Parts: sequence; structure tokens; C-alpha cells
Amino acid sequence: MQKKVPWFSHLPQYEREASLSAQLAERTDNDIHPEVLKLGLKLADWLIVGGNARTEAMLKAFSKVIMDYNPPKDHETGADMSRHLDTRLKPMISYLVACRPLCIGMGNAIRWLKGKIAHLPPTLSLDDAKQHLHEQMEGYVTEKIVFADRIISKHAAAKINNNDVILVYARSMAVEAAILRAHKEGTTFRVIVVDSRPKMEGKQLLDRVSAAGVACTYIMINSLSFVMKEVTKVFLGASAMLANGNVISRVGTASVAMMARQYKVPVLVCCETYKFSEKVMLDSICNNELGDPDELVASNNTLADWRDVKDMKLLNLVYDLTPAESLTLVITELGYLPPSSVPVVIREYRKEVTL
Repeated sequence: MQKKVPWFSHLPQYEREASLSAQLAERTDNDIHPEVLKLGLKLADWLIVGGNARTEAMLKAFSKVIMDYNPPKDHETGADMSRHLDTRLKPMISYLVACRPLCIGMGNAIRWLKGKIAHLPPTLSLDDAKQHLHEQMEGYVTEKIVFADRIISKHAAAKINNNDVILVYARSMAVEAAILRAHKEGTTFRVIVVDSRPKMEGKQLLDRVSAAGVACTYIMINSLSFVMKEVTKVFLGASAMLANGNVISRVGTASVAMMARQYKVPVLVCCETYKFSEKVMLDSICNNELGDPDELVASNNTLADWRDVKDMKLLNLVYDLTPAESLTLVITELGYLPPSSVPVVIREYRKEVTL
């Protein structure tokens, strides 16, 4: 039974069992490739988490779809493939959206892929066209995610100095890589890992960096104000950078950034440029993702029967919006950028997509 929170009733409500059962019932034909079917179930169960991991997994699944693609008879050239393949991918994209809403990075990757399909050289044979797209997708993952994260970690590690106290929130792979790199380079510093329910993603980052020998402190987000006075820099990850310089990230990020601003602590955001978006958002109400409200309820908790309480509603937001004014610097594979430079990067990215 759905119990909608009034201000968020316009968002797709979390109905995992119902939505997946309906999707699987509708997909009894062959319009969904097994790899995409498997990916959708993993996304719905949050077995693949993080914009980079989700985007990479999606492109790998689509690569297998393309390699197994068989066009209609007498339509076996690159030109024919560019016309028919997009139609083949549409139901699979819809299926993934039904399993879990796509993040900005996944949407950008899909637009890029459609552009590559539309501009396939017409002289290519079917096998050559498949191989061409496969190599293009491998190159996208390597350049936009793997290499980008390496460069970002290098740039971010350069901002960590001896005796710094670095505060991080939840888990960002780019931030984690930067911390490990700085430690490997011999920089002496301490890390404060801030975490929050229900995902408790910071524990994974804590395990990784503490195992490497980095001095760590682990706190919950409600203790943020007590430790901020000793922090020298805040490093945050991002799900997306918007055209107005605002950041979409895991819920709680905005609180961390705004608290740091009050204490005049620099806030550095690590974000790959493929996550930059032309969208403009002023709040996290109009667009967001709702998680499972039951995740907020511990076992044997007094809220265990919250669905039976008439006026009781639980809200589990996945993302929030951090205003550009709370950010000091954006660290990308292109270097250090102010939040106001996001539109310039988007303009250059658009040129690349249309080539």
C-alpha cells in the first residue's frame, strides 16, 4: 500500500515487488536481452551502486545487446543498423528506468550512444558496425570513467597537505581514490568519515582507507557540527553537476556543504565531466528518487507497523541539491573549475556528442 508524502507525491513511488513483477510479466517475449534483464534486477536491489558503476554496467550490457543484434533480412549494413538498433534499445531503456530511475550520467551515456548509432558509417558491414560500436563503448568507459577517475584522484590528492583534517561524506569512489593516493605519496593527514542512515555507505570507505593505514574518525551526520571546527577541507562526490553550478549527490551532502560554509571550510567536489547536465534545478523536491521507506525502520522498532498507522508516512529521499554558493571548487579530469564554469564544459561536451 502506497502512503505518499504530500510534497513528494508527484515522484515515482517505491514499489519494488509490484513494479518488477509487472515488468517481468510484460517482458515474456524477446524484447529484453538477458544481460539487460539481469542488470535491471541488480539495479533494483541496489547491488550496483554509484553513478560510475551503474553507467559502466549499463554500457557493458548494451555492448552485449549490440554484439548479439540480428537485423531484419536484407538490412545488414551500417546504415540499416543505425535505423533499426535504436528501436531495439528503447524497450530495454524503459525497462531499466522501471527498475530504478536512471542517474544523469546514465542518461548522458545513452544520448552519446544513440548519437554514435545514428552516425554509423553507411559503408560498414554488419559485423564491422557491431565491432565499431563495441570499441566506442569500451573507449567511453575507459576515457570518461576509468582514466577520468585516475586524473581526478591525482588532482584531488594534490590538494591534501600534511596535517590536514579531511572530512568526507558517505562514499565516493573518486574521493576514496584521492585519499588513498595522497596517503601512498606520503602525505600525513587524518580523515573524518561522516555517514547517515539508511545506506551507511561511509562504512565501506572507512574500511578501505583505514585498512590502508589512514587515521580515521567515523561519525554520524548528526554529530557534524561538533567536528567541523577541526576540519581543514571537505571532499564530496557528485551524482551530477547542473548548469547553474548546483550539485546533485547522496542525501545529506547539502547539509555537510552548508555546514562547512558556515565554518569557512573549503568544499571540493570530485565529479567526472560526463555527469555534467544542461538541467537547472533549484531544489530537490521537483526531481528526486524515492528509496524504500521500510529501510528507515529497524527490526523490532516501534515504527515496524507504520503502514497501519493512518497518518504516519515515511520519506526516504535518495538525493539532495547542494547550492553552488556552498562549493569552493569542482575537481574534474579537465582540472580545477569553479562551479560557474559548468556550462562551458557542457557546451564542449555537446559538440563531442554531435560529432
